[in-house]
Amino acid sequence: MTLDLQEFFQATNPDKPLFVDKSQEDQNYYIDFSSVRGGQIIKELKNLIAILSPDQPTCQLFTGHVGCGKSTELLQLKAELEQQGFHVVYFDSDQNLEMADVDVSDILLAIAAHVSESLDQFQRDQTTTTQDILKKVATLLQTEIELSAEASIRGVGDMTASTEGDFSVNLGIPGIGEIQVGKEEGFSLVAPLLGKITARAKASPEFRNKLRGYLEARTNGIIEAINSELLEPGIEQLKKCGKTGLVVIVDDLDKVNSTAKPWGRSQQAYLFVDRGEQLRGLNCHLIYTLPLGLRFSNEFGALLQRFKHPKVLPMVQVQLRDGSECEQGMKLLRQMVLARAFPDLDQEQRLSKISEIFDPPETLDHLCRISGGHVRNLLRLLNNSIQKEMGLPISRNSLEEVIQEVRNGRKLAVTDDEWDLLRRVVQEKKTAGDDGYETLIRSMFVYEYCDKEGSWFAINPILADAEELKQ
Repeated sequence: MTLDLQEFFQATNPDKPLFVDKSQEDQNYYIDFSSVRGGQIIKELKNLIAILSPDQPTCQLFTGHVGCGKSTELLQLKAELEQQGFHVVYFDSDQNLEMADVDVSDILLAIAAHVSESLDQFQRDQTTTTQDILKKVATLLQTEIELSAEASIRGVGDMTASTEGDFSVNLGIPGIGEIQVGKEEGFSLVAPLLGKITARAKASPEFRNKLRGYLEARTNGIIEAINSELLEPGIEQLKKCGKTGLVVIVDDLDKVNSTAKPWGRSQQAYLFVDRGEQLRGLNCHLIYTLPLGLRFSNEFGALLQRFKHPKVLPMVQVQLRDGSECEQGMKLLRQMVLARAFPDLDQEQRLSKISEIFDPPETLDHLCRISGGHVRNLLRLLNNSIQKEMGLPISRNSLEEVIQEVRNGRKLAVTDDEWDLLRRVVQEKKTAGDDGYETLIRSMFVYEYCDKEGSWFAINPILADAEELKQ
């Protein structure tokens, strides 16, 4: 088979997670790295839900470096839970929330909107009037809402909630106008209304502040309403349809900025520590992604008072603690690259095709080592090398040019104090819990790995040959 350059380039897009729950091609791309990541992390998340506590709500935190593969693993978890009979609602929080300015009420409304939309197909069989649905929305928002006089609603008082045209709803919240909803946006008014509200809040700081100012004082009431009006009846309906339960996965919440709130509190600590009890308050299975930096801050002890210990997705090991090569990690990373080119071949057949992608073939191993086991960065280096070469196979020179460009850009961000800390990481293979090391982790100057002895740390290989590190 002839390798198509354009298809290979698209398959190595570093910003695209693998939708293994929906795409057979993506399933063929998926590589199980658990043997070189310190354990069956996704299996542990799944077992708590599916085996140990299927009928009682659970709340778990999942963390790791940005780009290390969390989204792909969570989508794999979604697929496995669905095989176990669970209805799983997964969404990217950064598509719904302004990550520089997030509050608990924003997260709760986003969850309510996505759950409502996902459950809509099950609710179609229920006999619900327009008035009943409006009442439910009003209860969720802790307010009184009404349809505008111009709206044309068919079936008020009948056994339907459909509309004959676009309509608007007055939320009854001071300073906030009407929300426009189109007839094409769904059978139930709940999902499109909440979706419109969260979208407008993300886009408009003024709207977001007014909405938050109203809802924050009512957060506990909103949690109770989401539980009683949405989650509990929704789970009941799911079980009638043969489902085991409901799981909500809130991805990308680890991207919440670490900037301070107006009163000086870190936004990350505020959400997961100060408001952690409310994040846990929904009566369904919940998984949130956690900012990795909180594991290295003084807030971590307080975090553990509110949540179970977070599950960490470390890097794929390309070397062992003693500096020798991790053969299994390198083997799996080679397969990750080759699978993007030859997804329909078995592993041995793929290995015979290396020279079609790299010249010399050893260039593939160099790519795997320099990535440090960070899967997105590996794909980014590969993708950029394809663009640099504008053909196949990729030469060692093209890869080195890409590596040097990345190294130069990374070095510009390292301060003198951070170079000192990085030298200590090289010597000691560990970090300490202060702001300096937290910055090294967050900036991906240092990677975390895990083996049978626990966590250990190593400098990002991109920086390993920097002259500043040798001084």
